[in-house]
Amino acid sequence: MFNIILFQPEIPQNTGNIIRLCANTGTQLHLVKPLGFMLRNKQLLRAGLDYHEFANIKIHNNWSDCLEQIDSSRLFAITTKGKIRYDTIEFCHDDSFLFGSETKGLPVDVLHNISNHMHLRVPMVYGSRSLNLSNTAAIIAYEAWRQFGFQSGV
Repeated sequence: MFNIILFQPEIPQNTGNIIRLCANTGTQLHLVKPLGFMLRNKQLLRAGLDYHEFANIKIHNNWSDCLEQIDSSRLFAITTKGKIRYDTIEFCHDDSFLFGSETKGLPVDVLHNISNHMHLRVPMVYGSRSLNLSNTAAIIAYEAWRQFGFQSGV
Protein backbone atom coordinates (compact mmCIF):
# COMPACT_ATOMS: atom_id res chain seq x y z
CA MET A 1 0.00 0.00 0.00
CA PHE A 2 0.96 3.65 -0.08
CA ASN A 3 3.14 5.56 2.37
CA ILE A 4 2.30 8.94 3.85
CA ILE A 5 5.36 10.65 5.30
CA LEU A 6 4.97 13.64 7.59
CA PHE A 7 8.19 15.64 7.81
CA GLN A 8 8.40 17.20 11.27
CA PRO A 9 4.65 17.70 11.82
CA GLU A 10 3.78 20.37 14.37
CA ILE A 11 0.05 20.20 15.07
CA PRO A 12 -1.19 17.13 16.95
CA GLN A 13 -4.74 17.37 15.63
CA ASN A 14 -3.52 17.11 12.02
CA THR A 15 -1.38 14.08 12.80
CA GLY A 16 -4.29 12.51 14.70
CA ASN A 17 -6.56 13.02 11.70
CA ILE A 18 -3.92 11.49 9.42
CA ILE A 19 -3.57 8.49 11.76
CA ARG A 20 -7.30 7.95 11.35
CA LEU A 21 -6.99 8.40 7.56
CA CYS A 22 -4.20 5.81 7.39
CA ALA A 23 -6.13 3.34 9.55
CA ASN A 24 -9.15 3.64 7.26
CA THR A 25 -7.24 3.39 3.99
CA GLY A 26 -4.55 0.85 4.91
CA THR A 27 -1.85 3.44 4.28
CA GLN A 28 1.48 3.24 6.12
CA LEU A 29 2.26 6.40 8.13
CA HIS A 30 5.83 7.61 8.70
CA LEU A 31 6.58 10.43 11.13
CA VAL A 32 9.97 12.15 10.83
CA LYS A 33 11.31 13.77 14.01
CA PRO A 34 11.45 16.21 15.55
CA LEU A 35 7.72 16.25 16.18
CA GLY A 36 6.04 19.38 17.49
CA PHE A 37 4.15 17.38 20.15
CA MET A 38 4.36 14.31 22.33
CA LEU A 39 2.87 11.14 20.86
CA ARG A 40 0.70 10.80 23.98
CA ASN A 41 -0.66 14.33 23.50
CA LYS A 42 -4.38 14.49 24.40
CA GLN A 43 -5.19 16.43 21.23
CA LEU A 44 -3.40 13.84 19.08
CA LEU A 45 -5.27 11.00 20.76
CA ARG A 46 -8.60 12.81 20.55
CA ALA A 47 -8.19 13.53 16.82
CA GLY A 48 -7.14 9.94 16.10
CA LEU A 49 -9.93 8.57 18.32
CA ASP A 50 -9.35 4.87 18.85
CA TYR A 51 -7.76 4.33 15.44
CA HIS A 52 -4.16 4.31 16.67
CA GLU A 53 -4.29 0.55 17.19
CA PHE A 54 -5.43 0.06 13.56
CA ALA A 55 -2.83 2.32 11.95
CA ASN A 56 0.63 1.20 10.95
CA ILE A 57 2.91 4.00 12.20
CA LYS A 58 6.69 4.20 12.02
CA ILE A 59 8.69 6.91 13.77
CA HIS A 60 12.02 7.99 12.25
CA ASN A 61 14.70 9.96 14.06
CA ASN A 62 15.57 11.96 10.94
CA TRP A 63 15.02 12.20 7.19
CA SER A 64 17.96 9.92 6.30
CA ASP A 65 16.62 7.21 8.59
CA CYS A 66 13.21 7.47 6.94
CA LEU A 67 14.63 7.23 3.43
CA GLU A 68 16.56 4.09 4.36
CA GLN A 69 13.48 2.38 5.78
CA ILE A 70 10.71 3.16 3.31
CA ASP A 71 10.05 0.51 0.72
CA SER A 72 8.93 2.61 -2.21
CA SER A 73 9.71 2.85 -5.88
CA ARG A 74 8.65 6.51 -6.12
CA LEU A 75 8.69 9.42 -3.70
CA PHE A 76 6.41 12.38 -4.38
CA ALA A 77 6.81 15.70 -2.59
CA ILE A 78 3.41 17.30 -2.02
CA THR A 79 4.03 21.03 -2.08
CA THR A 80 2.36 24.29 -3.02
CA LYS A 81 5.50 24.88 -5.11
CA GLY A 82 4.79 21.82 -7.27
CA LYS A 83 4.04 22.34 -10.94
CA ILE A 84 2.27 19.02 -11.53
CA ARG A 85 -1.32 18.46 -10.44
CA TYR A 86 -1.80 15.35 -8.32
CA ASP A 87 -4.73 14.17 -10.47
CA THR A 88 -2.57 13.84 -13.59
CA ILE A 89 -0.39 11.07 -12.14
CA GLU A 90 -0.95 7.34 -12.50
CA PHE A 91 0.03 6.08 -9.08
CA CYS A 92 1.72 2.77 -8.20
CA HIS A 93 0.73 0.64 -5.22
CA ASP A 94 3.92 1.39 -3.26
CA ASP A 95 4.23 5.13 -3.91
CA SER A 96 5.23 7.44 -1.06
CA PHE A 97 3.82 10.91 -0.45
CA LEU A 98 5.94 13.37 1.53
CA PHE A 99 4.30 16.31 3.32
CA GLY A 100 6.08 19.14 5.10
CA SER A 101 5.29 20.72 8.42
CA GLU A 102 2.27 22.96 8.76
CA THR A 103 4.18 26.24 9.16
CA LYS A 104 7.34 25.63 7.11
CA GLY A 105 6.45 23.11 4.44
CA LEU A 106 9.31 21.00 3.10
CA PRO A 107 12.86 22.32 3.48
CA VAL A 108 14.64 23.42 0.31
CA ASP A 109 17.37 20.79 0.72
CA VAL A 110 14.78 18.00 0.88
CA LEU A 111 12.89 19.36 -2.14
CA HIS A 112 16.11 19.69 -4.15
CA ASN A 113 16.83 15.98 -3.66
CA ILE A 114 13.48 15.03 -5.18
CA SER A 115 13.16 15.57 -8.92
CA ASN A 116 10.88 18.45 -9.95
CA HIS A 117 8.65 16.07 -11.91
CA MET A 118 7.88 14.39 -8.55
CA HIS A 119 6.66 17.64 -6.93
CA LEU A 120 2.87 17.49 -6.88
CA ARG A 121 0.34 20.14 -5.92
CA VAL A 122 -3.34 20.27 -5.13
CA PRO A 123 -4.99 23.12 -7.09
CA MET A 124 -6.36 26.10 -5.20
CA VAL A 125 -7.89 29.40 -6.23
CA TYR A 126 -5.46 32.18 -7.03
CA GLY A 127 -4.08 33.91 -3.95
CA SER A 128 -4.55 30.96 -1.56
CA ARG A 129 -1.53 29.98 0.52
CA SER A 130 -2.17 26.35 1.39
CA LEU A 131 -4.68 23.72 2.43
CA ASN A 132 -4.78 22.05 5.83
CA LEU A 133 -2.21 19.25 6.08
CA SER A 134 -4.69 16.51 6.98
CA ASN A 135 -7.09 17.59 4.22
CA THR A 136 -4.29 17.51 1.66
CA ALA A 137 -3.13 14.08 2.82
CA ALA A 138 -6.71 12.80 2.47
CA ILE A 139 -7.04 14.21 -1.06
CA ILE A 140 -3.82 12.50 -2.18
CA ALA A 141 -4.48 9.20 -0.38
CA TYR A 142 -7.99 8.84 -1.73
CA GLU A 143 -6.99 9.69 -5.30
CA ALA A 144 -4.23 7.08 -5.21
CA TRP A 145 -6.56 4.51 -3.64
CA ARG A 146 -9.37 5.38 -6.09
CA GLN A 147 -7.07 4.48 -8.97
CA PHE A 148 -6.92 0.95 -7.54
CA GLY A 149 -10.69 0.66 -7.19
CA PHE A 150 -10.53 1.17 -3.41
CA GLN A 151 -9.20 -2.37 -3.03
CA SER A 152 -7.76 -3.13 0.39
CA GLY A 153 -4.21 -4.40 0.59
CA VAL A 154 -3.13 -2.68 -2.63
